[in-house]
Amino acid sequence: MLKVGVLGAGHLGKIHLRLLNQSEHYQLVGFYDPMHDNAKKVADEFGYQYFDNIEALIDAVDVVDIVTPTLNHFDCAKMAIEKGKHIFIEKPITTTVEEAEKLRDLVKKHGVRGQVGHVERFNPAFTGVKDKIENPMFIETHRLAEFNPRGTDVPVVLDLMIHDIDIILSVVKSKVKSVHASGVSVISETPDIANARLEFENGCVANLTSSRISLKNMRKSRFFQKDAYISVDFLEKKSEVVKMKDAPENPGDFDMILQNAEGVKKQIYFDNPKIEPNNAILDELESFANAINNNQTPEVSLSEGTEALRVAYQIIDCFK
Repeated sequence: MLKVGVLGAGHLGKIHLRLLNQSEHYQLVGFYDPMHDNAKKVADEFGYQYFDNIEALIDAVDVVDIVTPTLNHFDCAKMAIEKGKHIFIEKPITTTVEEAEKLRDLVKKHGVRGQVGHVERFNPAFTGVKDKIENPMFIETHRLAEFNPRGTDVPVVLDLMIHDIDIILSVVKSKVKSVHASGVSVISETPDIANARLEFENGCVANLTSSRISLKNMRKSRFFQKDAYISVDFLEKKSEVVKMKDAPENPGDFDMILQNAEGVKKQIYFDNPKIEPNNAILDELESFANAINNNQTPEVSLSEGTEALRVAYQIIDCFK
């Protein structure tokens, strides 16, 4: 079992502590949080070992799980990597692209593994269909959330849209050619609602919308490709795959047949996956353990986390 320590015991940090404590892949050594009163409360309530010195915790473990505010990600990760520790780091990877690139280079230099917490990669609605997404040419995403003061210190692009940016970059095997975007600040000092259009070198176009001032929550993505349409509902954990094939000469009474202007007939059929319930955060943490133990590239590498952040800032730059 890998010895693991958690940096940060806020809302998400407590979730990580609970899941790591129950995981068969890790031995939870303890946690560090600079807010002493909160740390003591967490230690007293759940019985986790509290370290009042960050270096002492890092020295005692094999893996450092960084669930601090984003502003602290770089310093915490740099310290852990230079001590030869593997790092799991929540999204976004760092505050700046330059910091992310430094961490990406540091893990290579010190021979350790790093994974970024883009949890939607492990959403069962996505994992159930990702193998069916082949060369999509148009993608549309909507990630809408009711207002919550937590997270409004950063633009909605870094708070919400970055999830969809990462998903899109993971399925479009091409470089981003151009970015167009607009954003509006309604309540916060930074944009609360944003729309972005990404154009890729292979011709794919992705249209992303994110809002944290919506009256309802929504997390949907739609992927359009030759002879197929794939819908993923990250919130409801549902997926739908609609495919088309050449129509049979003698279709059945219940076959769905379409005919285009040229007279070509296609049959519509559904190829919906079976969705297996899971805990996506636990799965991402345990996938990292497997990557370390098997000497494999993590599911969401620091390089991928860096590229998602780079595109996010290209979108934000359009707001200026």
